[in-house]
Amino acid sequence: MRILIADDESLARDRLRSMVNELGEEVCGEAGNGSEALSVCAEQMPDVVLLDIRMPGMDGLEAAQHLAQLDDPPAVIFTTAYDEHALSAFETNAIDYLLKPVRKERLQQALEKAIKLNRVQINAIRNTEDNHGRTHISINAQGKLQLIPVDDIIYFLADQKYVTVRYKDGEQIITDTLKALEEEFKDRFIRIHRNALVASAHINGMEKNNEGHVHVLLKGIDDKLEVSKRHVADVKEFIKGK
Repeated sequence: MRILIADDESLARDRLRSMVNELGEEVCGEAGNGSEALSVCAEQMPDVVLLDIRMPGMDGLEAAQHLAQLDDPPAVIFTTAYDEHALSAFETNAIDYLLKPVRKERLQQALEKAIKLNRVQINAIRNTEDNHGRTHISINAQGKLQLIPVDDIIYFLADQKYVTVRYKDGEQIITDTLKALEEEFKDRFIRIHRNALVASAHINGMEKNNEGHVHVLLKGIDDKLEVSKRHVADVKEFIKGK
């Protein structure tokens, strides 16, 4: 198997690499955080990723979410310093893990039963963590991942089964639901309509047109999104408090 090791501690990576080599498997790459892991995965296409959970920038949980978007995602095995009691959540959701310091026998077992991580499992595990939301939204474009920083997103707009994400460099269609996005990013986006979430940092004001419809004004772009009557008071309150 081709294995990628992602851990922000070089000594931990060295130890895992040594054990993987002793087990006769191939280390095809290493990464120090989640973003690097995604880049190396795109280049090397590993069979398995040994993924540390706590890493600076993009953590292991978010990286695994993005990996799950791939047409042929690698199997993910988490490495963690949690105690045995906290690990019950991983066992309940059938996610394999390696408790640090990793033992070679345990690594061999994990590699033999490596499973592919799906979004339901990731969300279940994230509920045991501090849910700060993703730092990027991932797009699967012809088998390749495109990452959009959440800080660059201006709004999400739903249209039937799909959601369009508008960001500073353009727009893309994603498969996330507006309801799930609202829950994940509730501290950074405001619901202005049943079909729209707007980044609070990009709201510049409101205006009413000649037909009496209220629209939100956005920084840096001319797009004007309608604010439903139900949400006018909330948006107005937010603008007053800025």
